[in-house]
Amino acid sequence: MLLKNYKTILFQELTSLYDEQEIDSLFYIILEKLHGLKRIDLALKPEMVMDGTHLKRWKSILSDLKNYKPVQYILGETEFYGLRYEVNENTLIPRQETEELVELIISNNHSSDSEQVKQITKSPNQLKILDIGTGSGCIAVSLAKNLPKAAVFAIDVSEKALATAQKNAENNHTNVTFLLKDILKTVDLEQQFDIIVSNPPYVRNLEKAEIKPNVLEYEPHLALFVEDTDALLFYRKIAELAMKNLNPNGKLYFEINQYLGKETVQLLKDSGFNNIELKKDIYGNDRMIGCEK
Repeated sequence: MLLKNYKTILFQELTSLYDEQEIDSLFYIILEKLHGLKRIDLALKPEMVMDGTHLKRWKSILSDLKNYKPVQYILGETEFYGLRYEVNENTLIPRQETEELVELIISNNHSSDSEQVKQITKSPNQLKILDIGTGSGCIAVSLAKNLPKAAVFAIDVSEKALATAQKNAENNHTNVTFLLKDILKTVDLEQQFDIIVSNPPYVRNLEKAEIKPNVLEYEPHLALFVEDTDALLFYRKIAELAMKNLNPNGKLYFEINQYLGKETVQLLKDSGFNNIELKKDIYGNDRMIGCEK
């Protein structure tokens, strides 16, 4: 079968489940993974044929897609901030909004001469970063890759998630120290940091109706949801620990629930943080907060 013809089949089978742009994107993601080809390759060689083995794999993937299984889990990997990451049912699939959080931190610390680095560390070489609830390790590994002079630490409550994160650190040739820890039961982080960042669970149960089936049915609920009655549980606990374990002028960064921006800002004010900045993502939603001890 011609590769280009299977694209037509994909559209016919998935149109009722996904929008056209998403199906188009899925086709080229799978094309690159299975055949090592990009969009331009198929355009230049439209008569390319797939063999029986590849056809069987395409059909299997199509079946999974019809059951809303995320393509990242089907293929076992995704791209985040220009790097490849292994993902599975033990880790959330990294989102574009989280890339924006990483970009915010890197842009604030990209230079060893930056005023922030000078203020919060004795030497730029001693910059210490902690990622809380690391999951696939996408935040920690991306920071380690782009801030090579920093010492990066990451914690998670899931042993399986940490095993995946460790693989991702190794595959991307970065050095991250991973620790198994339940942040809600942690009294002290036992060392001081210059930057603490977290993308903790923040989706309330009342918001489940807004969640697509591919997320709701496959991604780990432990990393997604919080009770409606205490939606800022993780933010409050992490802010409390950050007050103890951030160096003077240290920075705390969060990805947040878009509906709870004002509430999260107030929580940080009440916790004693200064210079609180609430930032929107590319979709215009409140999504990131940076503040200073």
